[in-house]
Amino acid sequence: MPNLQHILEQMRASERIRQAQQGLGRPIVAFKSGDRQIVAVGNKVYFSDKWKTFPDFLAAYATQKLGSDWGNAEIAKPLAERHPLMQWYDAYCKYQQATIKTPGEVCNANVTGIVACYLGLAYSLYLLDHNVEIQERLIGRLKDPANFQGAFYELFVANVLIRAGFQLTLEDESDGKSKHCEFAAVSRETGKKYWVEAKMGSAAGVLGKTHLDGGSGRKVLGRLIPNLNNALGKPATGERLIFIDLNVEPKFDRDNKPAWGDAAVKRIERYEAIELPKGASAYFFVTNIGFHRNLDGTPAPAMLPFGLGIPDFNRPGYMRLSEIYRQKRKHIDAHHIGESFLNYTKFPTTFDGSLPSEAFGAASSRVKIGDSYLFQNVGGADMVGTVTYAAVWESEKKAAISVTFTDGTSRILTQPMTDAEFGDYKAHPDVISGRFCRSVKGLRINTSFSSFSWKQTRDCLARRCCSASADLQISIRRSAIRICLPNTARRSSQPRPIQQRNQPDVEHRSAARPLALMPRKRESRKLAQFSGKAGSPLSRGRTDINSRALKKRGWPAQARP
Repeated sequence: MPNLQHILEQMRASERIRQAQQGLGRPIVAFKSGDRQIVAVGNKVYFSDKWKTFPDFLAAYATQKLGSDWGNAEIAKPLAERHPLMQWYDAYCKYQQATIKTPGEVCNANVTGIVACYLGLAYSLYLLDHNVEIQERLIGRLKDPANFQGAFYELFVANVLIRAGFQLTLEDESDGKSKHCEFAAVSRETGKKYWVEAKMGSAAGVLGKTHLDGGSGRKVLGRLIPNLNNALGKPATGERLIFIDLNVEPKFDRDNKPAWGDAAVKRIERYEAIELPKGASAYFFVTNIGFHRNLDGTPAPAMLPFGLGIPDFNRPGYMRLSEIYRQKRKHIDAHHIGESFLNYTKFPTTFDGSLPSEAFGAASSRVKIGDSYLFQNVGGADMVGTVTYAAVWESEKKAAISVTFTDGTSRILTQPMTDAEFGDYKAHPDVISGRFCRSVKGLRINTSFSSFSWKQTRDCLARRCCSASADLQISIRRSAIRICLPNTARRSSQPRPIQQRNQPDVEHRSAARPLALMPRKRESRKLAQFSGKAGSPLSRGRTDINSRALKKRGWPAQARP
């Protein structure tokens, strides 16, 4: 009889894999019926026999939500005169032409700026539609070049919040008589309600703005404070989440920090000390997503979280580990937002949350802790054994498996991993063996806080920390995006990343100011697989595998020059 504990652990591991792909919002609702892939979004059902991966569906979904008539009219224009979204569509076509080598086969490709823009907007529309609703007014704003930038950034923020585990409530945008925030967000974990405001700096020639409604862009922080004052001027009955994007070229210094980071911190600190209205407070996120400015490059979005009027969030200082842990739990919603921001350029690959290597590859050789298998040629004989533990030898791309056989003996066996299996391990290192186990991913406990937060639970925190951390002090960036130690404890001045995909750096440094949040080393992100026939903006007008089926109702198969 199967061990109930092992079954529950495997279910929890599978759910963690799904959440790593899809976030903490409503799961994807989809199933196969014969050759057709059926996807439910909100109260509507979409289906096709062409969708092999979730990005295949997203490309078709975006076309249907925006409308074929509008798309046809835009494609008929010269490229330079088209709506920014349709210019992205043209670039996405060329991207697929360069990356899809064999039509109909699933393939991998790096996420570039154009993928983050076009597919990211499609995924944002899907998340809003599936978890809340899409108001027709929002679609209208997306199609209007003058309002496209604001709608695009609001969708970006909604994407981040939904994947971070927030339930959104949209405001009535048609009510122009009163001021109100963009929407309200309720945390599923803490139950707290926040009022959300999203603003983006405008620059002429970027995201549909012209010299009439866009700035010169020469002052990086030129619109930061005016946008902040505007956001604080909106009525809110509870805590606030304010997102302001600088919309400048993504530039980084020698330490891989945003070039605008230190200046932004100084300006915000001065605003808090002198200009902040009495009693006002907000979780303030200064972002610079930047990928729309470099469509062919690797996305390098950056975020600076700041507790405006919240002195115990993301401030440098020295304190006990127990206090650090307590304050992290107090502001856990903001931490989830930071993690979700870093994962914006990750898209689900499979419809059911399963591993891509098992969904698209050959028969998987992945073993799960607690399951029994027939192991061939073990000491010259075939033996049945139960897997008790598993780890990955990364340098050799091999899995080390601890097995207890039916005769009572135990051995450690090794087996090679395919590239797809190894990729899945890098994406989900702590649950790849079918059980949540941190040591499987080779987590480096390279700071006292890493060890402390790994071991602690809320119930035993006070009892266990008093003696262990009585004399220990560390300097920490409050959002726990980076952990800093005094010079006396420094081992190296070089960044030491946590061995976990798409997580930020960990540095040993005594910086006096909080550091900005950005992807680790600005590494290339792998696009969740997509398949099909690459479209051409000049000859086909469609980029996904469903181009043939949509010729009758979608954008035209022949674009005019």
